[in-house]
Amino acid sequence: MSDPENTLLLETSKGAVTIELRPDLAPVHVARVKELARQGFYDGVVFHRVIEGFMAQTGDPEGTGRGGSGKHLKAEFSKEKHVRGTVSAARAMDPNSADSQFFICFGDAPWLDGQYSVWGKVTAGMDYIDQIKRGEPVSDPDRIITMKVAADVA
Repeated sequence: MSDPENTLLLETSKGAVTIELRPDLAPVHVARVKELARQGFYDGVVFHRVIEGFMAQTGDPEGTGRGGSGKHLKAEFSKEKHVRGTVSAARAMDPNSADSQFFICFGDAPWLDGQYSVWGKVTAGMDYIDQIKRGEPVSDPDRIITMKVAADVA
């Protein structure tokens, strides 16, 4: 872990996952995700939309895909590719509608490139992400048990 202030530690119902944050690509998104993680916002939140071969989505406290923290973020699109392990902000049709929801790519998803704000990359535990139950919606979904900024963990 090169920078604990820009590393997230997720304990999921499948196992531990480490995400390297990318403030160089999406500084506003990274700051908001860290703020929410430090508030315990993501603790207990389910993976509500998981599509085989595509991605696992979480970050909605309602677990429906319609909820969030109540603060929309301006898009921070980049040239970063959506590949296996990419962590990106979920949004509605409006490019500036991203909030707390995010997804982790199971594989390459080039059709998303330049249209979603990439803010991280899984650096450890992708095998646990691969094990998350699939569905739209997921019945008896897997969840984030805790999500913490590594710098805050003693």
